[in-house]
Amino acid sequence: MSLFGVLKLFRCPICLYLGLILGIGAGVTSSRAQTIGDFYKNTPIKMIIRSEAGGTYDVYSRILSRHINRFIQGQPTMININMPGGGGIIAANYVGMTAPRDGSIMSMIGLGLPVDQALGLNKSLRIDLRDLNWIGSISSSNQILVTWRTSKVSSLEKAKEIESQIGSTGAGSVSQQYPAFYNAFLKTKFKVIYGYAGTNQLNLAMERGEIDGSGSTSWAQYVMEAPRLVREKLIVPIIQVGLKKEPDLQHVPLLLDLAKSEEEKAAFRFLSNSVNFGRPMATTPQVPADRLAVLREAFAKTMVDEAFIEDVKRSGGEVRWMPADELTELVKELTATSEPLKARLRTVFGQ
Repeated sequence: MSLFGVLKLFRCPICLYLGLILGIGAGVTSSRAQTIGDFYKNTPIKMIIRSEAGGTYDVYSRILSRHINRFIQGQPTMININMPGGGGIIAANYVGMTAPRDGSIMSMIGLGLPVDQALGLNKSLRIDLRDLNWIGSISSSNQILVTWRTSKVSSLEKAKEIESQIGSTGAGSVSQQYPAFYNAFLKTKFKVIYGYAGTNQLNLAMERGEIDGSGSTSWAQYVMEAPRLVREKLIVPIIQVGLKKEPDLQHVPLLLDLAKSEEEKAAFRFLSNSVNFGRPMATTPQVPADRLAVLREAFAKTMVDEAFIEDVKRSGGEVRWMPADELTELVKELTATSEPLKARLRTVFGQ
C-alpha cells in the first residue's frame, strides 16, 4: 500500500498534512535528480566521427569536443569514437537509428548525404535526415575541381576543349558526381577515373602524372591537409561550388554565376546549397527539448569563443558557422527538391 493509503487508514489530518509535505519533498528531490546539470555531470557525450583519424571531419569534431563541454551544464566528459565507412552513412545510420536518444550523442553528418536522400542515390542510407535534431554547422567551404599545374587543362574553357582524366574515390561520391554534373551542364570533357581511397591518394596520383586532376575536394581540406599544394601553386582550381566565391579564389568561376536557363539555375542552386551544408553537427531524434536547447546554445557559444576559434585556426581551418534553425531549414529545402529536377539529376549522376 502507498504512503498516502496508510495515512488515510488512520484518518489523521496532521498525518495527512505531513504525508503531503513528504510527497512534495520526494517529488522535488526526484525532479532535481533529473536536472540537465546532473545528467551531463554523470553522462558522457559521445562524439561519433564519420571518418578515420586525420581528415577534416575528424579534426573539426575533435576540436569541438575539446571546447563545447565548457558551455554545457555539468561539463560532461567528451568521448570521441571514429565510425568510418560508406561516405558517412554508417555513422549517420547509427545516430538516426541505434544511438541513445537522450542528448548524449553528437555527430558531424557527411556533406553528400542530403543529396543522397533527395535523389535516392544510395539505398544504404536508411534514415530520414529531417528526423535528426540539428545543432549547427561549424564551417562550410566550397567544393573545388582542380588539375595539376602541368596539365593542359588549366581553365574551365580548356576543360570544354580537351579531354582530361579526373580522379575519384568511387561511384556515388562527390568526386564522381561533380565532374559528371559539369559534363552534363557545362559541356566539359572530364573522364572520371575510379579507385582512389581518398584525397591523399588523389593528390599523389596527380603529382605522379597518373591523372590530370581531382574531381571534388573542399578548399578547406586542401588548406588544412595539403598546404604545400596550395602554397606552391601545384594545383589549379578550375571551378568552385558554393553560394559565394572563396576569398582566396576570386579568379575561379563560381558555378552559380554560370547558369543560362531556369533549369540550370535550379540545378546549380541545388548543388550549391548542398555544399553550404558544410560541417554540420546533429544529435539523435527524440532528444528531450530542454537538453536539445542546451546543446544548441552551447554550440552557438562555442562558435564565438576565442579559444575555440584559435584552435581551429591552428589546424588550418576557419569558422563559418550556421545556427541550428538555418541548418534545419536547409535540410528541409534540400530534401524537398522538385521531382522533375530530381529525375534530371539522377540521370546526370548515372543513377
